[in-house]
Amino acid sequence: MKLLIVSDAWEPQINGVVRVYQNLIREIEAMGHEVEVIGPDRFISMPMPGYSEIRLSLFAGPKLRKLMAAFKPSVVHIAVEGPLGWAARAFCIKHHIPFTTFFHTQFPDYVAARVAFSGKALTARVREAMVALVRHFHAPARYTYVTTQSIEDQLKAWGCQQPLKRLACGVDFSVFHTGPKTLFAELPKPVHLFVGRIAIEKNIAAFLDLPLEGSKVVVGQGPQLDELRARYPDVIFTGPKVGQELGDHFRSADVFVFPSLTDTFGLVIVEAMACGLPVAGYNVTGPKDIITDDTLGAVDTDLGRAVARALASGGTPQGRNAHAQKLYSWPAIAKRFVETEASAAQ
Repeated sequence: MKLLIVSDAWEPQINGVVRVYQNLIREIEAMGHEVEVIGPDRFISMPMPGYSEIRLSLFAGPKLRKLMAAFKPSVVHIAVEGPLGWAARAFCIKHHIPFTTFFHTQFPDYVAARVAFSGKALTARVREAMVALVRHFHAPARYTYVTTQSIEDQLKAWGCQQPLKRLACGVDFSVFHTGPKTLFAELPKPVHLFVGRIAIEKNIAAFLDLPLEGSKVVVGQGPQLDELRARYPDVIFTGPKVGQELGDHFRSADVFVFPSLTDTFGLVIVEAMACGLPVAGYNVTGPKDIITDDTLGAVDTDLGRAVARALASGGTPQGRNAHAQKLYSWPAIAKRFVETEASAAQ
């Protein structure tokens, strides 16, 4: 199979979507399939307003069409509802090329968060318009992937009628595993950790405002980094970490705090779990779908209460790692992805 992945989120960006496809591609190529990725790095681009780490491709249509035609894919997978995604969608529809999509991000909520200053009524109308846009974008796909039952229910409630396929995100267990705590020896305990984009939609201030004993560590980069550093001088902001260094940060903490209200999954939740950490989050899509047992952590309408419950959970690092290995293995996830793509290509 010749699989073409078109994604507005791609290297050198560091985020959950990029890590998902890096891991999927590694496994798919190991199966003997040919994979090509078309991302913003191949085009003239500009920083996304308010989020400079994300590049928006400009005037990509003609070059994208040539690249797609030259590769002659069996099937196209469109990862993100960005400029490249829309251009690839149009090409596939025009030339009757089967394609699949993935609902990775709560795009309507992200947009709404950035216009919230305009008042509740306008924010609600903007969000409603974005829901309609998302529904329109995914409608012609052979399949749309969703990470959890909660997201499947949400898209159906939005009126999406195309077939939905469940596909969880996995973990690279060579990086994310249990082990000794090699960092934070000098910090007051317990160490509360957050890893992710430092952006408004991650709701990080809800974590940083909590009156918690011990220390708070934030790993990542994003448009809110300078603002939050200034507002919370007692918090340790490490900047972005990858690979084994990121795994060491997970392993060295005592609890992982996930304050986001708008994630479709939360890959970092599973990575923290694989490193043996209990996880605390709100009782919303993502955390509630993953933290399904008290030994794994806690979800609650009150984040501080979730943190306290997670720290007091009766689970063990080895038990949490074993749970992650059972459900979030990349080889098994990639196999399901390939089977679905092959079905879409027929």
